[in-house]
Amino acid sequence: MKTKKRKKSSRMHGRAMGTHGYGARKKHKKSGHKGGKGMSGSGKRADHKKTLINKLYGNKYFGKQGITSRGTKKDKKDRINLQEIELNLETYIKKEIAKKTKDGFEINLNNYKILGKGEIKNKLIIKAKEASKSAIEKVKETGGEIQLGKKSNKLEKPTK
Repeated sequence: MKTKKRKKSSRMHGRAMGTHGYGARKKHKKSGHKGGKGMSGSGKRADHKKTLINKLYGNKYFGKQGITSRGTKKDKKDRINLQEIELNLETYIKKEIAKKTKDGFEINLNNYKILGKGEIKNKLIIKAKEASKSAIEKVKETGGEIQLGKKSNKLEKPTK
């Protein structure tokens, strides 16, 4: 019975043992035989890494998506419907976006455009950047109002 087992590296010494039991010499290297570490080699002709990328990122990783013309900017304005405002009044009060006064509910939505979808029952006084005609009409019918922020004219030059 052996009392001490020799280490694998010393057992693998000798003729024809350049691989230490890993098969071909080229197989026991870092990531060369896998096409590189991680995402390397996932460029234009990345067919051998496609399954990995689809698993990690889904099918929208390759190719162009959406508007690619240079001058086209995506419209990122915030919009909100009256229906949503009516539903979330309690939440707005908790977050101190709105407060209840004797005139009705005062809501501060300075960066939003108010759209007219939905019905409202409460009297609302809304401060907003913009509003649609239908939204203004619906709020006025309940006795409220929409106070619009001033639009800045970039072309206007300051007077001296």
